[in-house]
Amino acid sequence: MQATKNPRKQRKKLFSAPAHIRHKLMGAPLSPELLAQRGVKTLPVRKGDTVRILRGDRKGFEGKVSRIDLKNYRVFIEGLTREKVDGTTIFIGLHPSKVMIKTLNLDDKVRKAILERKKPIIKKGVKPAKKATKEVAEKKPSEPEEAPPAEEEAAAPGEPAEETSKEGGT
Repeated sequence: MQATKNPRKQRKKLFSAPAHIRHKLMGAPLSPELLAQRGVKTLPVRKGDTVRILRGDRKGFEGKVSRIDLKNYRVFIEGLTREKVDGTTIFIGLHPSKVMIKTLNLDDKVRKAILERKKPIIKKGVKPAKKATKEVAEKKPSEPEEAPPAEEEAAAPGEPAEETSKEGGT
């Protein structure tokens, strides 16, 4: 949880963060295929990863990460450039939360260790409690079905009473 909710302090903490904290803030979600394969939702983006852009004008563009800027919290992707007024081309920086990692660069032993550490331990024999909610959902429709017949019996002789109550309420 955040230490403070004050926006000024949040911004100060973000822009004066040390390198090891900045690296953690460079996290991006993994693709559904990688999520199923690795069992990890997010990882910090690294040079050499292949990413897909999820937001903005260039949504759907895929490319390899060419550079990471920890100071400005930006990811630069090969092939994602724009032309300046004077004719030079520059790379476009994206925030890592706006991209999804498609393939991981696993050349580093430390990154492999991080994946192993973050991988959830799945216990066999443990089932989710979704069945209990289904049983409750099945019971709910049966209860209202019993209630309307009692209301219909009371409503038939009481039709004039309903009309008087409507008039009295208006």
